[in-house]
Amino acid sequence: MRARYPDQEGLVERNGASIHYEIYENDGPTVFLMPTWQIIHSRHWKMQIPYLSRHYRVVTFDPVGNGRSDRHTDIARFRIEEVVADAVAVMDHTETASAVLAGLSYGGGLSILTAALHPDRIDGIVVISAAHFWSVEHPDRLPAFEAIEEPADNPEGWFKYNLDHWRRNWPDFIDFFFDKSASDPHSTKLFDDLQGWALETTGHQIATQSSAKTKLDPEEIEAKVRSIEVPTLVIHGSGDEIIPHQSSDVLTKMIANAEMVKLEGAGHISNARFPVKTNRLIKDFVDRVYAMRRPEAIWHIGQARDKRALYVSSPIGLGHARRDLAIADELRELHPDLHIDWLAQDPVTRVLQDNDESIHPASQQLANESAHIEAESGEHDLHAFQAIRDMDEILLANFMLFDDVVAEGQYDLVIGDESWEIDYHLHENPNIKKTAYAWMTDFVGWIPMESGGQREAFVAADYNAEMIGHIARYRRIRDKAVFVGNPDDIVDGTFGPGLPEIRGWTEHNYDFAGYVTGFDPSTLGDRAELRQELGYQTDQRICIVSVGGSGVGGSLIRRITEAYPAAKRLVPDLRMVVVTGPRIDPHSLPQVEGVEYRSYVDRLYRHLAVADLAIVQGGLTTTMELTAAKVPFIYVPLRNHFEQNHHVRARLDRYRAGRHMDYADISPDSLADAISVELASTVSYLDVETDGASRAAGLIGQLL
Repeated sequence: MRARYPDQEGLVERNGASIHYEIYENDGPTVFLMPTWQIIHSRHWKMQIPYLSRHYRVVTFDPVGNGRSDRHTDIARFRIEEVVADAVAVMDHTETASAVLAGLSYGGGLSILTAALHPDRIDGIVVISAAHFWSVEHPDRLPAFEAIEEPADNPEGWFKYNLDHWRRNWPDFIDFFFDKSASDPHSTKLFDDLQGWALETTGHQIATQSSAKTKLDPEEIEAKVRSIEVPTLVIHGSGDEIIPHQSSDVLTKMIANAEMVKLEGAGHISNARFPVKTNRLIKDFVDRVYAMRRPEAIWHIGQARDKRALYVSSPIGLGHARRDLAIADELRELHPDLHIDWLAQDPVTRVLQDNDESIHPASQQLANESAHIEAESGEHDLHAFQAIRDMDEILLANFMLFDDVVAEGQYDLVIGDESWEIDYHLHENPNIKKTAYAWMTDFVGWIPMESGGQREAFVAADYNAEMIGHIARYRRIRDKAVFVGNPDDIVDGTFGPGLPEIRGWTEHNYDFAGYVTGFDPSTLGDRAELRQELGYQTDQRICIVSVGGSGVGGSLIRRITEAYPAAKRLVPDLRMVVVTGPRIDPHSLPQVEGVEYRSYVDRLYRHLAVADLAIVQGGLTTTMELTAAKVPFIYVPLRNHFEQNHHVRARLDRYRAGRHMDYADISPDSLADAISVELASTVSYLDVETDGASRAAGLIGQLL
């Protein structure tokens, strides 16, 4: 899923080709995001579009030769002046009178040329790692570039930059080229994206494009470029292995109103690898171009006021909401003057609304993480690690929103419960931290699934190594790191080859709150009375089925309901209540006689506590609530979900809690038999502590 979809899109016909464009509407001025070399398309701006479009109108288009624009066989159609004409045609068609242009690499030179040829249409220019007529060639590239049109037989290194090789072995070239383009450490996701986009075109197409020679007069163009008067921002990484940063030094000297920002150590595609830095630079520049004022902060330093915290609770499921509410209540006991705003989205907001919490208005602008997870899932299958990797633009969009909220809100404390985007991007950008920050999680370490093979094992280890490096370099970012659990709950093993042992590292870098259930079973009162209050009869054995707050659990519900008739024969007094959660429509599920469907149920833990049996997915919150209430349960982890299959299962094994079943092994008869056996069983779970919320609040409250 995208973090933001266009409000309008369409095609512009020009000189024998259809050009696909997108418009992201806003009442502000327009930022026109130019295409780069046709090897990739406009999705390379995915980390900029959601943020910029909250502040400005944004227009982008795919180049002829890739994306949703036409492919073409005429070499002349790919001359750079033709691409400039395409850009102007898109501006005309989208009624863009003028704009700030932004371009990466080839797109940077394209932006400069467009401004030189059409100065009346351009208000400012942002170029990133620009390739232009006066570029300084990378010394390793020069010999290969001079031989680009010569036949190449099994070339090595930069000699793969060759038209003949592209036509014969395009995948080999893009592997090499993007290894150079995404040269920054821990750039596996960027590499995967670039490779995927390049495979949407062909080596024959790019060889055709690269054979095009401009007919523009070099001296005339240089004179026009030197006459550019609009403000120009030049961004370049000092570690660029494609175009040396000295090329941008040349460009900065040519344009009178140009300023250069050198990103120390950064590689070629800094807008994707370092999006927070890039987004902030672009916004600051565009605001200056249009003399836009920044909003006043809500609170001013030195003003007498209550303490204020911003609480960010992960929307992946509902479990975080219950424990976060419990911790928030304990924090307010410790600090009665504390006001908490929540930055959260559905389904967490339903729990918060039921508890009269203050939800920040910006929450409505968060990109939908739950919908993305559902879109990535299959039949009781969620490759969670890959789904989170593929959520990079959504997480970045939500971090940029968070950054704006904190800048305007003057908060004393930020609390992030598995808000991965906040933790990651604060460590990537330590200079933008504005307030005390507490981080919470109930697992540490990305664990590859066997089905992912060697590539996933490598990538997971790389993610872990990046996290370990972040903490080692910037311990000041996490003012408090709280593990929701105990040291014995941590999985065995290492973070990857040559990396630390998970438990020892976690013990060194976290405080432990014990588990946070969000409720104390001893306060629920008499079990029989609570059953009666909730509508469960004494002569019934109640089986509650719950699949969490996302929409991933529909397949499991169907398989369970198929087993109900067989289970009813074995257990005649069985009553099955299926809680679908807020994102699954009960009417979309099989209507089986005797099976009751309920959608969202407030304080579901009360129902689970009085059940005779529960059948659930492998989520930690629900399984630990059942463990705390000493209720028999069957849990069925999502296939390929590393947390449910490793972290959660290891913890439940320690508590001697629940019966694990594989989804593939569930048939009507096998599940009916398991239901019958578990209803007759006596649990012997370890006790779950009931003071986890107060312990977590005590640790976090120190920051206030």
